Amino acid sequence: MASRQKTAPNKSNTAEIQPAKGKLGVMIPGMGAVATTFVAGVEAIRKGLASPIGSLTQMGTIRLGKRTEGRSPLVKEFLPLASLPDLVFTGWDPFEDDMYTAARKAGVLERELLDKVKPFLTSIKPRPAVFDRNYVKKLDGHHVKKGKNKMELAEQVRADIREFRKSSGASRLITIWCGSTEIFLKPTAAHQSVKAFEKAMQSNDENVAPSMVYAYASLMEGVPFANGAPNLTVDLPVMHELSRKNEAPICGKDFKTGQTLMKTILAPGFKARLLGLNGWFSTNILGNRDGEVLDDPGSFKTKEESKLSVLEHILQPDLYPELYGKMSHVVRINYYPPRGDNKEGWDNIDIFGWLGYPMQIKVDFLCRDSILAAPIVLDLVLFLDLAKRTSELRGIGIQEWLSFYFKSPMTAPGLYPEHDLFIQLMKLKNTLRHLKGEELITHLGLEYYD
Repeated sequence: MASRQKTAPNKSNTAEIQPAKGKLGVMIPGMGAVATTFVAGVEAIRKGLASPIGSLTQMGTIRLGKRTEGRSPLVKEFLPLASLPDLVFTGWDPFEDDMYTAARKAGVLERELLDKVKPFLTSIKPRPAVFDRNYVKKLDGHHVKKGKNKMELAEQVRADIREFRKSSGASRLITIWCGSTEIFLKPTAAHQSVKAFEKAMQSNDENVAPSMVYAYASLMEGVPFANGAPNLTVDLPVMHELSRKNEAPICGKDFKTGQTLMKTILAPGFKARLLGLNGWFSTNILGNRDGEVLDDPGSFKTKEESKLSVLEHILQPDLYPELYGKMSHVVRINYYPPRGDNKEGWDNIDIFGWLGYPMQIKVDFLCRDSILAAPIVLDLVLFLDLAKRTSELRGIGIQEWLSFYFKSPMTAPGLYPEHDLFIQLMKLKNTLRHLKGEELITHLGLEYYD
């Protein structure tokens, strides 16, 4: 019979984690639907008007030890995370709207709720953005920074960061990109080192996108950076170098919401049961600013690359050629203004089973993109801050344990990303257990039957 005696964690293996003292400043490039839904939601939760549904840091538990021990504390009680009352906010946007006005225009949250947090949202006004329409062709904002080159713009962002740290009284800062999808770019010589990148900024190299300017400025200031779009941004050697050198953790890319979330739930199930896949056709309609931006072929190419990589990495057709070697994976995104932020993701999945007999699955996900993204933003802010305060994490650069939240998880060079949602969650929680000196969970379970 299995023992019910509780076992204490191995404190000698506990990582050094600095306490979450003082305010945590959250800096957001892109104050549109996702950002305003996140900030308004945090304030509504702080006022007791709503619950943080979808947030692992706020509502999730973590099992410790054997199943017989009955230890499953809340994640936020297990770890020294920043508390919601300690969050303060700023951001940049090419449009001048304060967060209340921007939230009204985004149309995600009901006016009744927004009006209850209006004074707070109205107080958050965007700083002029680093913006270039060549990278986001469907937007044309005029609330932008001016400088003779991109290095000068980066210095202006660094000045903003220092000013916000001082004026807000924040003891720690996080930058999280909630801006639009930029045109498709590939790494070039300009991205290979800090020296090459700074030279490229000084010469206004077209391979330096606005999101990279924010990332450079943040990492130079020692501020962790999370990338919520499929842009290259921090997925570059120069950013890896700066992240490690300045102990500013990085993670990305592209928040895992909507259709891709469903793929990372369903595809592991097909593979686990060794069901074959002939094809997966996905189409989306959405009418928010994101949809408008993705109506441009250059921006869509960036998003398409992010979405298409998921199935290949989960199903591993090279290991299972008979099941997945000939699958057809097609992704479409259509801008349809009447839908607003309420995106519809429709999937037709052609699978086959025993003796090759065909079957079909249809999925129609009527989702709210920003509602799914907001708790991701909150968790990433709190976990990146934890990483910055943790001796074992702050100097390693990429935080692969946060892959759970992204469509295209960043990894060490040469390492394929893990896309299986359930493996990602296991990796995340085992990392948290490891930091606190707790036994890692393997689910082997044979000891219960000795």
